Amino acid sequence: MSSNLKPEQTALQTLDPPKSTLGVYGWLRKNLFNSFFNTLLTIISILVIYYILKGSITWVFTTAQWAVITENYRLFMVGQYSSEQLWRVWTCLGLVSLLFGLSAGIWKGTIRNLSIVLIILYLVHTLVPFVSSTGKMWIIINIGIVIIGYLTGPKIPKNKAITLVGWSLSFPLIIFLLNGFGVFPTVKTNIWGGLLLTLLISIVAILVSFPIGILLALGRTSKLPIIKYFCILYIEIIRGIPLITVFFMAQIMIPLFLPEGFEINNVIRVMIGATLFTAAYMAENVRGGLQSIPQGQFEAAKAMGLNPVHSMAFIIMPQALRAVIPAMVGQSISMFKDTTLVAIVGLIDLLGIAQTVKSNPEFLGRHMEVYVFIALVYWIIAYSMSYSSRRLEKSLGVGER
Repeated sequence: MSSNLKPEQTALQTLDPPKSTLGVYGWLRKNLFNSFFNTLLTIISILVIYYILKGSITWVFTTAQWAVITENYRLFMVGQYSSEQLWRVWTCLGLVSLLFGLSAGIWKGTIRNLSIVLIILYLVHTLVPFVSSTGKMWIIINIGIVIIGYLTGPKIPKNKAITLVGWSLSFPLIIFLLNGFGVFPTVKTNIWGGLLLTLLISIVAILVSFPIGILLALGRTSKLPIIKYFCILYIEIIRGIPLITVFFMAQIMIPLFLPEGFEINNVIRVMIGATLFTAAYMAENVRGGLQSIPQGQFEAAKAMGLNPVHSMAFIIMPQALRAVIPAMVGQSISMFKDTTLVAIVGLIDLLGIAQTVKSNPEFLGRHMEVYVFIALVYWIIAYSMSYSSRRLEKSLGVGER
């Protein structure tokens, strides 16, 4: 039987054999040692990586004194939150664990992988000696909650609707539990700190800025001059000043707009400032997505008899948001990391706790251990957000035709 391949195709296959037939030696020769320059570059890279890893591993396991982390671990996590009221933090964590378990059981995929990471983090905390026996008990309970939620989630009637409502109500419920609002003994927000405060500020800024950003993007494309130029003015002013300036403005100016005798504390002011700042950038991301939609989509929606509101809500906006998922997640990660600036206005977030701990005379000179730990915490959370974004893009087929 004669082959249908052309002679030049056969030659190309001969010169470029499949990866499965190369083997380890063949792969190395083709990709790393295929020329004198690449061979030299590979050797230099191996030497640099070797010395970096050798020095880093030696420091981590022999030189570093991690007592600065272990003895202040609770401060890093919840700041000065009252020890007697820590059960509220554990209860909030249990609620999040339940929602993760239910979501993993119902939707599988990315949320299941994140739930596995959550369980691994829980297990690590049960093995380290600096976590108290009470803390380990709560952690084991949370592991059980995740597993129970995963197993029972698919069996609950209307499970998707219930889980989505649970996620929607979780944040206000968490704020209620952490503060108390008179139902429980009040824990003022000015003593919230550490990773707890960092997460609360960033979650509020990201979630609340999303709908505001959509409205601003729609307003900027509006044909009504007042709405259009107001949105343009707001977006350009906010994007033209640094975040720290917005925080200072929130501290000084927000009380001017409040009724006499009505006050809001620093944490709420920072949340408002972070939300308004992030909304301006979200608006530009969404506007970019709207501009990427072909004019034919607008015409098709009009041909179907949809009015402008339905056309935007069901045809245009879903496509626009799908196109700008990477940009929106990138802005969310940036906002999460920018919460470190709240130390300038008197709040003690995760980095603020680090600054306080390394200034303790007992731990002088241990700044490297503190910053490595802080960097690891930020990396784990930021990478989880990035990973979720990539999986969401893949499931929605972003960048594919």
